[in-house]
Amino acid sequence: MITFFTIPKPFEGQIGVIQRNAISSWTRTHPDARVLLFGDETGTAEAAAAAGSEHMLEIERSAWGTPLLSDAFAQAERHARGELLCFVNADILLLDDFAPAVARIAALGRPFLAVGESWDTELREPLAFDEGWQERLQALPSRRRGADAIDYFVFRRGLYTGMPPFAIGRTAFDNWLIWHARSRRALVVDATPVVKTLHQRHEYDHGGGLAAIRVSPEAQRNRELAGGNERLYSRFDATHRLTRSGLVRNLGAPLRWKERSRRAAYKLRHGLLRRPL
Repeated sequence: MITFFTIPKPFEGQIGVIQRNAISSWTRTHPDARVLLFGDETGTAEAAAAAGSEHMLEIERSAWGTPLLSDAFAQAERHARGELLCFVNADILLLDDFAPAVARIAALGRPFLAVGESWDTELREPLAFDEGWQERLQALPSRRRGADAIDYFVFRRGLYTGMPPFAIGRTAFDNWLIWHARSRRALVVDATPVVKTLHQRHEYDHGGGLAAIRVSPEAQRNRELAGGNERLYSRFDATHRLTRSGLVRNLGAPLRWKERSRRAAYKLRHGLLRRPL
């Protein structure tokens, strides 16, 4: 059994369609899948009931009123029925390659964290989940979102205790989750080669836009809580990669050479773009 949990936005307009699509896809990953929806945003109780999920009304909030990821993790641990939990962002579609990949990793019997890069796609309509729905999704135009675009975190119970009070959706917390698993000497697996998760493209009006969110006081606070840039890990920092033939050790993980190269290229590219003509 796996317990999925998330902190959704209000179920209004296009983001409401996106979140209902996502949650319904999670319930179809396995007959025993369980989903917990945290918070009191508009429409959450109704969406939980429609998807056969559970509504967890109470959640701690930051000084700015944003739900705290740390409280969602703590509550999910208390309410989970099995050993496996998965925090997943509420705009992510999971397909039938997800559960078998998790089962392969869990079968090793070790503390672990499984993550993967997501793919951006455009989906404007509610999914019918009829015959062939996954094939139609796979056929949609999509593109990789980047090595630090991590939208799901599958882990064994007990890995995340004493988490800093991160505000959800305000940067840094996802990268810290990977660093923390590494610091606990857990198996950290990049499942990107065998799992394709789809991010349904949407606007970020709730925070004044993505650029504004990244420089907001809460984003700065999250980075402080994470402990600095050296703790902001991506999937390139996983200890292993899951391939169709099995686990492969990530030889570059100890020195973080691939992630450091990615960051250097990013800074160079954006530095050139900002250079005056």
